[in-house]
Amino acid sequence: MPDVNMSVNLAGMTMKNPIVVASGTFGFGREYGEFFDLSELGGICAKGLTLHRREGNPAPRIAETPMGILNSVGLQNPGVDAFIAEELPFLRQYDVKVIANISGNTPEEYGIMCEKLAEAGVDMIEVNISCPNVKAGGLAYGTRPELAAEVTKMAKSHAGSVPVMVKLSPNVTDVTEIARAVEEAGADALSLINTLRGMRIDINTDRPVLKMNTGGLSGPAVLPVAVRMVWEVANAVKVPILGMGGVAKGEDAAQLMLAGATAVAVGTSLFADPYAAITVRDGLAAIAARKGLANVSDLTGGVKPW
Repeated sequence: MPDVNMSVNLAGMTMKNPIVVASGTFGFGREYGEFFDLSELGGICAKGLTLHRREGNPAPRIAETPMGILNSVGLQNPGVDAFIAEELPFLRQYDVKVIANISGNTPEEYGIMCEKLAEAGVDMIEVNISCPNVKAGGLAYGTRPELAAEVTKMAKSHAGSVPVMVKLSPNVTDVTEIARAVEEAGADALSLINTLRGMRIDINTDRPVLKMNTGGLSGPAVLPVAVRMVWEVANAVKVPILGMGGVAKGEDAAQLMLAGATAVAVGTSLFADPYAAITVRDGLAAIAARKGLANVSDLTGGVKPW
């Protein structure tokens, strides 16, 4: 690997390199651990957790689409207590930062999960605000600044010294409005983008390809949207950003860092290539070396707008 310092600091959490595997694409690491040493990663963002076990949505719930996939898995997971008891000890065998991703139906659920995970000793909590608020008629927390702020305050008040990172939805008119609201509410970091809402129809059956009709679009197709939103948010807030969306190679990660991201998550590309995160890490190191940078962190915010 080129002689570049690859370590980065994300809201007080120091990682050996800026590559994180995105929530929902890596499970809890067990399967990918058969391919490579998980300690090679900067961080692992575990599969999204809910307060209680969830079976997820009925199949079909994943479908390919040009340059990406659509998914409506529906947060299938064993619940936060099972994660702490069974999966966290496995992940702690590795020299890697562990980020727990959480989803809730009420602010109180977020608070309970943050308290449990903080006591269990995770390195960071990623708060998914793309979830429906049952108290607000199913409106997603991430679509209204006041709702996003409410969840952020609840998470922060129960997370103790563990940093809280809020995952922003791209399905809004102005992502910077939400970003500012959660920063003001105390978020330590932001991650973006979550999936874009999409739909495909099978013209032979005239039915949507997903049982839930619509789903989240991820993969290479969303990279330009992710780069644009990271750039906009980086210019609107002071907290660090974990950039994600369509990252498959070093050049993709470099774009997000130049746009303002401190670290980068690799997601959908892992389905096609289990070594994708390692490939991205090594490609990013090579780019930093080619640019004559001593530290990969020097890429962050280095874009030169016209």
